[in-house]
Amino acid sequence: MTLSQRLFWRILPTLMATILIVGALAYRSATREIENIYDAELINDANTLWILLKGHLEKNDFSVPAEVPDIDFSMGNQLALNQDADDYADAHAFRSWKADALAMVSSNAFPASVPKFGAGFADYTFAREKWRVYSLPIAQTGIVVEVAEKIALRKGLVGNILLDIALPLLVLVPAIAFLTWLVINNGLSHIRGLVRQIRSRTPDDLSTLAINNMPSDLLPLVRSLNQFMQKLDTSLTLERRFADLAAHQLRTPQAGIKLLLQMLEKATDEDERQQLMKDLVASNERAMHLIAQLLHLARVSHQPLRLEAINLYEVAAASLADVGAILGNRGFEVELAGSEVASVNADRLLLRLLIDNLVDNAIKYSPDGGEIRVEIAPAGAYWRLVIDDRGPGIPEDQRKAVFLQFHRVSASDRDGAGLGLAIVAEIAKRLGIQVGLSTPTWGYGLRVELIMPAVAA
Repeated sequence: MTLSQRLFWRILPTLMATILIVGALAYRSATREIENIYDAELINDANTLWILLKGHLEKNDFSVPAEVPDIDFSMGNQLALNQDADDYADAHAFRSWKADALAMVSSNAFPASVPKFGAGFADYTFAREKWRVYSLPIAQTGIVVEVAEKIALRKGLVGNILLDIALPLLVLVPAIAFLTWLVINNGLSHIRGLVRQIRSRTPDDLSTLAINNMPSDLLPLVRSLNQFMQKLDTSLTLERRFADLAAHQLRTPQAGIKLLLQMLEKATDEDERQQLMKDLVASNERAMHLIAQLLHLARVSHQPLRLEAINLYEVAAASLADVGAILGNRGFEVELAGSEVASVNADRLLLRLLIDNLVDNAIKYSPDGGEIRVEIAPAGAYWRLVIDDRGPGIPEDQRKAVFLQFHRVSASDRDGAGLGLAIVAEIAKRLGIQVGLSTPTWGYGLRVELIMPAVAA
């Protein structure tokens, strides 16, 4: 079932119920008005009869009730009207009382066995027919005028009104249903246009959807789709960039390993073979390091942030502990100082990866027996983490360029992929951390300074 059909079948019962309720209310209102009008006519009839019969009733005594003959409504009479008029006359009757005795009655009036009615309106059933009776007592005369009317007359009129209401409604229902269907289809045309826009696109087309003349109800949906496609486009772009980057950067290590394997196959001298084996192991380690750095860079770009309050001192201590064996073998002097309650709002994995890369760079570029100092200190509404080493440092004119991918300091004699500080810059950008490079207080080496907002521990 289409959306148009679902909406139609949900709206139609509501319309039908509304029409029925309106019809019922109209019927009830018409019934009440007819009752009031007919009751008013009975009052007028009673007063008119009194005026007409007043002289006759006051002057005469009636031992036997005088019967007033019906008007002849047959077609042979010149005053004849029609069958409806005749039926109307038969539906009315009157009685007049004088001194508690019947004085004058119509030919179809209730017999004397039916007692006199009290003043006002009353309902009475006679000969299996219901009548509406109005009794008018005349003050200080002992005369009472009663007029009666068959209730069926009223019901017939109400039935005719109901029929007059029902017939237009029966015609109106299909017309309203048809108009409702047209309105629903026209209202959903924008959704169908949106579907056509999406279906007509190629897999590579992730441009934003047009929102011109779009109804306000659909704007949030279209904007959400556009945001989703922008995120998807960014993600796919990063993946393509990573694939191109990996293919380009791994080509050189692969070619070097292949060349060393070919040379190893042709080598005849044992010393030469041993040297080639060492070169092969070193080349493989460089390739593995490059792959690890590329994977770290991809994870930094794609990993969703899970921000939480993190103890900065504990993260730095864990990073130094993981490289403790390397630091001990190379005779480094390591110092971790500062506040142990420093708390920052960050992603734990990304913050750890950032500090790991900085510590790795400090170890890689520092000589054996060097010194690495990590300090954590408050700086107003921020926490300041400083890592100092005694390596060659970075010239001031290259300190911006080292954050670019695959950029390496020209004077460096260490192996590297040129991705460490690029990863640091990417993580810092995502976590809102300021990164600065300078020279330690002892005059040489590299100082890396991180500034990050403090949060309540």
